[in-house]
Amino acid sequence: MKPRLGAVRPVGIPTVRDPRGCLSVIEGGRHIPFQVARVFYMHGMTADRGGHAHPDTEQLVIAAAGSLRLDLTDGLENASHVLDDPARGLYIPPMVFIDIRDLSPGAVCLVLASTHYEPGRVIRTLAAYLEAAAAP
Repeated sequence: MKPRLGAVRPVGIPTVRDPRGCLSVIEGGRHIPFQVARVFYMHGMTADRGGHAHPDTEQLVIAAAGSLRLDLTDGLENASHVLDDPARGLYIPPMVFIDIRDLSPGAVCLVLASTHYEPGRVIRTLAAYLEAAAAP
């Protein structure tokens, strides 16, 4: 098993503020270390989400509205990160197990991903993740 949480890091999103409001921009390969292949967002959430890992997908997770907590593990270490500022995201490398918790009412979780979605490539339980992470 190799540590991966050291690669998790906050990412400041370039934001222009003026009397009309804010405009934030994210460019793949410039502001984040990957090209964006997929964008998705979760909203109207009434329960915790996540509970999975992506073996080959890099992600930038942003609380576009409201707040949420990401609980992460690489099988060796655990970390929690509260996201509550749409001008800051969290970079998550491949093979980090993610749980999304403590969603505020009206929270919107925006995710930029480096790969297209393939359901068969998602590790859906912590037990399966720990087994895969321990494999050479």
